[in-house]
Amino acid sequence: MNFASPEFLVFFALVAGIYWLLSHRQQNWLLLAASYIFYGWWDWRFLSLLLVSSAVDFSCGLLLDRGQSPRIRKRVLAASIATNIGLLGTFKYFDFFSHSLQRCLSALGLDVSLPMLNIILPVGISFYTFQTLSYTIDVYRKKLAATDHLFDFMLYVSFFPQLVAGPIERARHLLPQILGQRQFSVQMATSGLQLAIVGFFKKLVIADNLAILVNIVYSDAQADGLTVLLATYAFAFQIYCDFSGYTDIARGISRILGFDICENFRLPYFATSPSDFWQRWHISLSAWLRDYLYIPLGGNRGGQFATLRNLALTMLLGGLWHGASLHFVAWGAYQGILLIGFRLVSLDSSGREEPVRRRGAMFWLKVFGYFQLTCYGWLIFRAADMSRVVDLTYSLASLRQWSWNAIDFTISYELMVLVAPLICVQVYQFHRDDMEPWTKWSTLPQTLFYLGLFYATILFGATEQNEFIYFQF
Repeated sequence: MNFASPEFLVFFALVAGIYWLLSHRQQNWLLLAASYIFYGWWDWRFLSLLLVSSAVDFSCGLLLDRGQSPRIRKRVLAASIATNIGLLGTFKYFDFFSHSLQRCLSALGLDVSLPMLNIILPVGISFYTFQTLSYTIDVYRKKLAATDHLFDFMLYVSFFPQLVAGPIERARHLLPQILGQRQFSVQMATSGLQLAIVGFFKKLVIADNLAILVNIVYSDAQADGLTVLLATYAFAFQIYCDFSGYTDIARGISRILGFDICENFRLPYFATSPSDFWQRWHISLSAWLRDYLYIPLGGNRGGQFATLRNLALTMLLGGLWHGASLHFVAWGAYQGILLIGFRLVSLDSSGREEPVRRRGAMFWLKVFGYFQLTCYGWLIFRAADMSRVVDLTYSLASLRQWSWNAIDFTISYELMVLVAPLICVQVYQFHRDDMEPWTKWSTLPQTLFYLGLFYATILFGATEQNEFIYFQF
């Protein structure tokens, strides 16, 4: 069920209308049922994966919490990791690795036919797998007490606002909100509705309109360098408005239900370095990779070579998390190279990254420069495969192929009409250091702002709806 569909609006209106009439226990039952209906709307068969993941990690959590033997606790944690990674690997990566191995063997002259599952990728599996894994790891580390409320834990795993595209919530943050009493707040519900309106505008007006042109260019083998450049800029804002728009809607409808879920974006295109970018883009994933992969690998504790190795491995696996394809691995490798390169040139004499003075002409030049590096990363990310990455890169690098044509004018016009106002708003957010500064406005400007976004979404929303980009992960 897509947030941007009429079915979801009816579904959520029914859930929210009944929700606040119920007791706390009944509210949780309603949300659990709604979450399973929401997920089953795509394919009811994949509800079994939610059930298996929830049952295994609930049981492992109890065993970890009550177990005293370090050896047994390690085995229980290994069982949780093996189950979740096994499900993820089977449904998302089996065919990728089987096909890759077959190609390698073929290159060596060995004609081997390996099995392929050819199964549909369950929507959101990477998100809820990482979410439930964080629970058992935190219980193992004794940072969290295991819950003995099975159905509340199932709700933590399947909470529908953030189930299929995040943010990836930690049990330490979300589970207490599920277990605790929730009181209706007019202020919280109003701010939630307002944030959801912003999210719908970003998705339907900006992202989906830009997607039409981006899809044309990225599927055109003859696109010249200037067209590819403009389309890549357009995709940078498409993916940002698509993904952050989803997060805004998820956070907004969660507030209406009395929940506060974590912030996932904080002006990522104002970053001046890769480490700065990953503290602003998909914050819940970058924090997960840091806490459950980079630090366990050794983090920055083993000297410079080990630190750089750990950064590279973390970003490679982060790229693979996004999809079972070589171009996602290449995107992860590219991000790792950026992290390593910037780390080598920006450390001071004490080994720490030099602080950035976030004002002045030099700061904005750094923002502009790093945005160009980010956009090339988006070219790798958006391309259909590695051969297309090579073709698009060649088009960008071949100055003789640059010429002005009709689609360049159309893309430039949409960037000016859709993206320029967004940038102005984000500069305002940056200077106010507030992601929702409009909530501080007086009643009349607030009303005009939200009415403007609402009617703009109705009038100028793209006629061709696209699934949220991160549904595929």
